[in-house]
Amino acid sequence: MHVVDQVISVVREVAQTEVMPRFLHVGSSRKDDGTLFTEADLACQQALARLLPEILPYPVLGEEMTPQEQDTLWQENPEGLWVVDPIDGTTNFVNGLPYFAISVALMRHGKSEIGVIYNPVSDEMFYAKRGLGAYLNGSRLPLKQTAKPISDAIASIDIKYLRSARLTSRIHSVAPCASQRNMGSSTLDWCYLASGRYDLYLHGGQRLWDYAAGAIILQEAGGNMATLENDNYWQGPLWKRSAIAAINPALFSQWLGWVRGNQ
Repeated sequence: MHVVDQVISVVREVAQTEVMPRFLHVGSSRKDDGTLFTEADLACQQALARLLPEILPYPVLGEEMTPQEQDTLWQENPEGLWVVDPIDGTTNFVNGLPYFAISVALMRHGKSEIGVIYNPVSDEMFYAKRGLGAYLNGSRLPLKQTAKPISDAIASIDIKYLRSARLTSRIHSVAPCASQRNMGSSTLDWCYLASGRYDLYLHGGQRLWDYAAGAIILQEAGGNMATLENDNYWQGPLWKRSAIAAINPALFSQWLGWVRGNQ
């Protein structure tokens, strides 16, 4: 069985055994950084940490670790590292909103080689391997590709993490797109862009596990991406990386120019 197929099988199994039985039936607490945390997050991460190294013998870096543990794993394992977000969209999960996902990436030398993201509510499995394309449940991404002007584009924008007050104000007042969304799961936002459900994307600062799988899925779907500071997305800051992205080159050029010109 191909490595990607094995990862898909593990993610689906963990979703069925550790995540969905707790959906609508779990309490939550807050971590030191103020973000929500549930026993489902921990159970899912522990299961992935046990099962993924059986596919390829690399350690697992997960969101529910201390920053010191995460940094040590990153520094000591450039040849291979599993990066997981056990439940991306925990606030949605806790409140019964069906927009959350399990995210798994295999990273080597600072770049993602494999990305798998699964929404167990909709049973949508997004996945990609570098050089081999991106897929949703067996269908090649993007699902649809339309040559629309930026004035008709739908953008996923997370205002909360943008550091520029001017850019935030301009997005609210004169953004060049038709409409904006913020659904509360960065990993699924990447997938919705890769599938053509969104046209544009902007995020001011994602953690490693927020972008590790999603960025390779978008890239393999033919999308374009950069950060607020770098044209080469993979050269952005590791632990908190911004994202400017679009589903096709024409929209990307316009979106990148507008965002950077309004910082």
